[in-house]
Amino acid sequence: MTAGLLDAQQKAHALFAGIKTKNLIRPGRRESEINEGVYALAENMFGIRRYWHKRIVRAGPNTLAPYDENPPDLTVAGDDIVFLDLGPVFEEWEADYGRTYVVGDDPLKQKLCREIEAAFTKGKQYFQDHPEITAAELYAYAQQLAEQAGWEYGGPIAGHLIGVFPHEKIAGNMVTLYVHPQNHNRMRLPDASGRKRHWILEIHFVDRARQIGGFYEELLTIG
Repeated sequence: MTAGLLDAQQKAHALFAGIKTKNLIRPGRRESEINEGVYALAENMFGIRRYWHKRIVRAGPNTLAPYDENPPDLTVAGDDIVFLDLGPVFEEWEADYGRTYVVGDDPLKQKLCREIEAAFTKGKQYFQDHPEITAAELYAYAQQLAEQAGWEYGGPIAGHLIGVFPHEKIAGNMVTLYVHPQNHNRMRLPDASGRKRHWILEIHFVDRARQIGGFYEELLTIG
């Protein structure tokens, strides 16, 4: 499983590099246009037509919205912030990868990009340093990191399980699938078959007054 997940993430990383090389995120393009361009690029690069969750492209005020929301289709402005959250499936293996892009030279937006990446690194280290950590404890730490940096944590979760497509479904309370404030299970508990579970960590910081947010996501338990 480890090799499959890591390979899927490396391909997702290459896809995101292609998005940047092709300049798909630029002023004047609607979120829906970028989304269509990403789909075409992924199919061209890897033959991908399947995603295990909806493709997310959010610009400007829409970067405040967590995953479950469906805000209106916005156009990227000349001095904007945009994030992508993609879940492509590579040969039955799920990837989940998110990055934020600054269009222009706004120093606050650039600061946000740096700080969500730094928070991801700190969150991963915190997980590694606490073998008995629960999902609720990791979520609380993500909130703490946001507050320390002067932001607000923007999402109801800070990650989720990942695996072979479709990924593990746990009977009963679905909160156990997520890095959620009400999930008090230890994250290193094995799955129903006794295998190690793998998790994604996602960081979503927002500034509601300035209507900007940033998102960073990748594997927590591998790499």
